Amino acid sequence: MWRWVRESMKTLHLYLLRQVMATLVVTVSVFAFVLLLGNVLKDVLDLLASPRTTAGLLFQALALLIPFVLSFALPIGMLTASLLTFGRLSADQELTAIRAGGISLASAIVPVVALSLVLCGVCFWFIGDLGPRSRVAFKELKDSVLRSQETLSLGEGRYLEFGSVTLYARKVDGDLLRDVRIFAFTNGVCYLDLFAPEAELRRDSNRFPTALSLRNFQGLVLMAGGWQGISAEERIEPFANFRSAKLDPPKLSEMSMRQLLDERTKRRAEGLKDVTPIEVQIHRQAAFSFACLGFTLVGIPLGIRAHRRETNIGVAMALLLLLLYYSFIIVAQSLDTKPNWYPQYLLWIPNLLFQGAGVYLIRRADGRA
Repeated sequence: MWRWVRESMKTLHLYLLRQVMATLVVTVSVFAFVLLLGNVLKDVLDLLASPRTTAGLLFQALALLIPFVLSFALPIGMLTASLLTFGRLSADQELTAIRAGGISLASAIVPVVALSLVLCGVCFWFIGDLGPRSRVAFKELKDSVLRSQETLSLGEGRYLEFGSVTLYARKVDGDLLRDVRIFAFTNGVCYLDLFAPEAELRRDSNRFPTALSLRNFQGLVLMAGGWQGISAEERIEPFANFRSAKLDPPKLSEMSMRQLLDERTKRRAEGLKDVTPIEVQIHRQAAFSFACLGFTLVGIPLGIRAHRRETNIGVAMALLLLLLYYSFIIVAQSLDTKPNWYPQYLLWIPNLLFQGAGVYLIRRADGRA
């Protein structure tokens, strides 16, 4: 008798696991493609504009973006897969048959929860190590291609990053730029914001840009006392930041977990007590790695409650849950300069909410709460 029960549970677990994994492959692929397309429009267009970009180099650039994209696509895919799979099982009365056999929902979903824990580890690897390293390698590749050009190709109406400087020009006519905006950063913090109705690129003998001559500019510069307004008829902004990206330290958001821990130790050794921005990034990577578990726990009962087979219903629910989850992340990251709010710990709130709500809803579905 017990042997038959064990065999039945094994068969059920394998069936549910196959159903979830099959859907997971599709959802992760779709979301990864969408996110990759967004990164292509944002970062790869500059490479496409370069005559030195080959098909092999373009493929290499896309490959370097995949780990970064997967760190977001895996949790989103797991949430959507849970909603779709259990929504279909509920609509087809398969869960009713499982309960009729004396098997609780909590015991039936054990392999699915185990899969989500495995994905938590994979996400931590992507977010805390492979993703940041691949992102930095992509920027180095992009920087080397732009530096190898005889002339600088500036796209109209697009923000271009060169080292720690971000440049925007509404219209480009040769070396003459109109409606120019410049942002300069240090350690990921903007300290210079300039606007000029007209600017001209200055080049060296190799036709490589050396400076940007801003005419009738206005702007803001971050001083010890706060932002100060500046203006003049002309300002020469050197392009020292066009050097290789390897010479520029990565932003905190681009650092791996090991780099963040080393940076925190270094700053504390230098006597800097407030390392909240670093703490926020450390906890962001750790907290988001556990998103797969919370998404799975809340996705299963919500899929059952929806009782629908339609894919669009599941995707819509997933997007609403993602909006709720990321709203906490955005708020916490916006408070990284306010240590009194402890933003690094606020990052864990969505995980706790999703996991707690998921356990409660699963218990209700089993009739134990």
